Amino acid sequence: MSVRRKLIITTIVAGLATLAPAAAMAQANAPFKIGTVLSVTGPGAFLGDHMKRGMELAIDEINAKGGINGRKIEWVFYDAETQASKAVTATRRLIEDDKVDIIVGGGNASGLALAMVPLVEKAQLPFISTEGSMQIVNPVAERKWTFKSTLDDDKVLERAADSFAKRGITSVALLYDSSGFGQSAKEQMEKVAPKRGLKVIYETFNPGDTDLTAQLSRIKASDAKAIICWTITPAGVVFIKQAKQLGLSDRVIMHSYGFVDDRYMKQAEGAAEGIDLMSQKFPVGTDLPATDPLKQRIADITARFEKKFNTKPNQFVAQTYDAIYMASDALAKGGKDKDKIRVALEEMKDFKGVGGNFSFSPTTHSGLTKDDAVVITWRDNGWHLANY
Repeated sequence: MSVRRKLIITTIVAGLATLAPAAAMAQANAPFKIGTVLSVTGPGAFLGDHMKRGMELAIDEINAKGGINGRKIEWVFYDAETQASKAVTATRRLIEDDKVDIIVGGGNASGLALAMVPLVEKAQLPFISTEGSMQIVNPVAERKWTFKSTLDDDKVLERAADSFAKRGITSVALLYDSSGFGQSAKEQMEKVAPKRGLKVIYETFNPGDTDLTAQLSRIKASDAKAIICWTITPAGVVFIKQAKQLGLSDRVIMHSYGFVDDRYMKQAEGAAEGIDLMSQKFPVGTDLPATDPLKQRIADITARFEKKFNTKPNQFVAQTYDAIYMASDALAKGGKDKDKIRVALEEMKDFKGVGGNFSFSPTTHSGLTKDDAVVITWRDNGWHLANY
C-alpha cells in the first residue's frame, strides 16, 4: 500500500473517531419528544383549550429547570378538532413521522382516545390518556402501553351512589350521550346500580342535539329523584336549561365529571344554580380542610396558571398538568427506551399530583380511586364542596 493511500486511510479513520463521540454526545443531549393530540376546535374545544394550557405550563416549568436529566422537552401538538378520524391521523404522524417518545393527551374526548389506542398498542408506544372512559385502559392485558390521568367511570358512579344513599335516593335517571364517554357510563352504571340498590332509567341523546325535551319529559313522568347527565358537549347546557323549564328542579340535577367548566355553567344563564357535579377536588381546593395535602398543591398551581394565562385553571388543567409530569418522571427513568418508559409508569406509586395521588400497577393503569372523587355544587357563581 502506498504511503499516500495509508495517509488518506489514517485521516479518514481519525475523522470518524472524532465524529463518533460528537454523534454520541448529540444523541445523549437529544430532546425528549412528547406528542399531544387534543381538540381545541369543535364541540370539545371548551375542554381542549384549558387542557392545552395545562400542558404548556408543565412543559415550560420542566424546561426552565433544565429539562429531564438535562434534556429539554420538544412538544409536538396536533388539533383533532373533536373528530376521531383526525385524531387517528395525528397519532400516525406522531408515531411514524415525528417519532415521539411518548404521547400525552387523547383528543379530550373518550371516543377519540379509544380510536388512538390500537395505534399506540401496535406501535408499542407509551400513551397517557387525559380522557375519562375506563375502556381506554381496560382490559389492561390488551392496553399494555396505555395509561390514564383521570378517574374511572365506575369510581365516579360509586361515589355518586354514596351521595344518593346519604340523601335517601334509590331511583335515578342516567341521561348519557352516544359517544364513547357516554356509552362507558351506561355500561358501568348497569354494574354499579344492582350492587348499590339503585333503580335506573336510561335515556340517551346525540352529542350535537339541541333539544332534550322528549327524554326529559319521560324522566319527569318517572319516579327518578335524581338525574345524571353524562356528556362533555354543549348539549349539557341544553340539559340544564330544559330541566329547569320542565319543572324538574324538585329532583337532584347532576352532571358528570366531564362537565366541570364554569363557562358551561355561565352559559346556562342562572339555570345552573344549585346543580351538583361529580368532580375531582381541584375546583374546590379552597373548601378543602387544611389537613388535605391537595389544598396547597391546588393553590400553588392556581397562582402560577393565573400569572401565566391571566385566567383561572379548571379541572381539565389538572388532568393534563399531572399527565405531563408523570410522563416526565417516566422519561427520566426510562430514557429513550420505550419499554422502560412503560415499566416506569406501571411502577409509579403515590405520585403526588394536583388532581390526586396516583398509583399504577401491572393490573391497574388508572391511578386514582373513589376517594379522589367528590360532589360539588354550582352556587353564587362558583364551585362549592358538597357535604354528601
